[in-house]
Amino acid sequence: MATGIAAGSSKLQFRESVCRGQSCGQASWVSGVTFKGCPQKGLSWSSWVSKVLQLQRSNFPQSSIHDNWKPLRAVTASYLKDGSVKYVDFAVIGSGVAGLRYALEVAKHGSVAVITKAEPHESNTNYAQGGVSAVLCPLDSVESHMRDTIIAGAYLCDEETVRVVCTEGPDMIRELIAMGASFDHGEDGNLHLAREGGHSHHRIVHAADMTGREIGRALLEAVVNDPNIFMFEHHFAIDLLTSQDGSETVCHGVDTLNTETQEVVRFIAKVVLLASGGAGHIYPMTTNPLVATGDGIAMAHRAQAVISNMEFVQFHPTALANEGLPIKPTKTRENAFLITEAVRGDGGILYNLSMERFMPLYDERAELAPRDVVARSIDDHLKKRDEKYVLLDISHKPKEKILSHFPNIAAECLKYGLDVTRQPIPVVPAAHYMCGGVRAGLQGETNVRGLYVAGEVACTGLHGANRLASNSLLEALVFARRAVQPSIDHMNGSNLDLRASNWWAEPVVPTPLGGDVIHNVFIRTRELRKELQSIMWKYVGIVRSTTRLKFAEQRIAELEAKWEQYLFQQGWEPTMVGQEVCEMRNLFCCAKLVLSSALARHESRGLHYTIDFPYLEESKRLPTVIFPCSPMKRTWSSRQLHNQHVH
Repeated sequence: MATGIAAGSSKLQFRESVCRGQSCGQASWVSGVTFKGCPQKGLSWSSWVSKVLQLQRSNFPQSSIHDNWKPLRAVTASYLKDGSVKYVDFAVIGSGVAGLRYALEVAKHGSVAVITKAEPHESNTNYAQGGVSAVLCPLDSVESHMRDTIIAGAYLCDEETVRVVCTEGPDMIRELIAMGASFDHGEDGNLHLAREGGHSHHRIVHAADMTGREIGRALLEAVVNDPNIFMFEHHFAIDLLTSQDGSETVCHGVDTLNTETQEVVRFIAKVVLLASGGAGHIYPMTTNPLVATGDGIAMAHRAQAVISNMEFVQFHPTALANEGLPIKPTKTRENAFLITEAVRGDGGILYNLSMERFMPLYDERAELAPRDVVARSIDDHLKKRDEKYVLLDISHKPKEKILSHFPNIAAECLKYGLDVTRQPIPVVPAAHYMCGGVRAGLQGETNVRGLYVAGEVACTGLHGANRLASNSLLEALVFARRAVQPSIDHMNGSNLDLRASNWWAEPVVPTPLGGDVIHNVFIRTRELRKELQSIMWKYVGIVRSTTRLKFAEQRIAELEAKWEQYLFQQGWEPTMVGQEVCEMRNLFCCAKLVLSSALARHESRGLHYTIDFPYLEESKRLPTVIFPCSPMKRTWSSRQLHNQHVH
């Protein structure tokens, strides 16, 4: 159930069964809800969440399950090397900028397992072209960066979170440089600061058009050289391991599948950081790598974490459109190639196929309008003209400047016969970034004790209804850093029980079904995955309506039921795991969270535009919140595979 809660409301009753009597797919706005213990007037959402979580934790005694623990204070390498159970102080799920930055800090205080779905470099960070926004120019100010962020976020941003991130941004850049990250410099020897859509100043620190790759390189190099950090590649996170402590949910680790050996590996940890990225692959056209299937958001939802603002899916206005390339790609791309916002920030102009500039017709900021405005304008223009793509032209700029600022884009386009120094680039919007996610306080804490979040998987309140360009890497760095101290405090106050692994039933691989059945299950799952993506693109895209959202909700429910029925008819057990099947669970879960939230918002704000409620409404300027709900009538995708606390 999605519920709008005002920032001035009081204590969240996280364990309240607000879905009682309804399916979890239904959603409604709740106004005038009375909560116990009203906070002081003007208390921001982020501070309120942080204070609520601190209050909750201080009010609950230690559970009786801890009384029988055999404490393990120091986790050494011997507990990590062999066997299907690993004991660690900190488990980090994800190897993007948030996970790696956090790992490097907490490794000073204990052992760290970095669990990554593919190779360590394969994350959304690696595909971030534009840069990191930070106030480094004397003519710029924190207040200006805040104002740009809040305007882009359609005034749904949490002001305290925005102030924290914009204030701490410059220090994050200095830390990266000290760690060996190399950014572009101007002729004067200072950092070259670019400007992107929605920014009033030049404040984007970048490494040509491969900034994420450079930051990831520097962080990975440091991680590899840290003896306290252990990297587990090709380990797919299945579900968080949780128990109940009174009315509070506690996280103890995560189950994973080694996708190379098909072995289930269980990590028991004192602290878990979820930094697993977004869910771009709920759509067929996305700039995200294949690993972005919403695993972290779905796992957290199943673990009773609060989810927020999932209706705000950012579609990047300019992904490379295959249809307009002189030489067509011979095979379908796994993900759309991003044409960074910085191209427009550097003077790129958008034209239709008749070479008519159209953005000034939609917004006075033209090509420098925020992403939601530009994407919606392109979408509208394409529909009016019945065309498949528009053109982004930077060729009027000096050739040397284009090639020095955008070498990666130039090289990619040249593969298909397109010279960006002489020809316009065919572009089309594509799913790019989830502004919603697991609700977090100012230190990355969640309502699940021992579970922290950072990066795209988190909803911190920074982005509001639309993310400002180049604020994502900044947010990931800031919250990864802010989560460190509370994580250390939690780790120091926790013990590990070597018997803890027996508390939950273990997932199993489907080997007994036989190769033919497993192959058929995976083939059918891929077919239904494409069908799910098609529904989301057609009915839950850039422009929405209540009728179309409800149709999508019904179709996805039918599709999920059909898929589950097929699986279990083939002999698939609820505790069986395979990467494609588990990804499908997560895609279904995230798609339903987006739909539920979209149906709950009866206005158009930022990235959520609906023709039935086409205007902003001040009374609706509230976060959308999806609370944990009753396990009754929940589908397989919404349930944890294991039974909690079976001993």
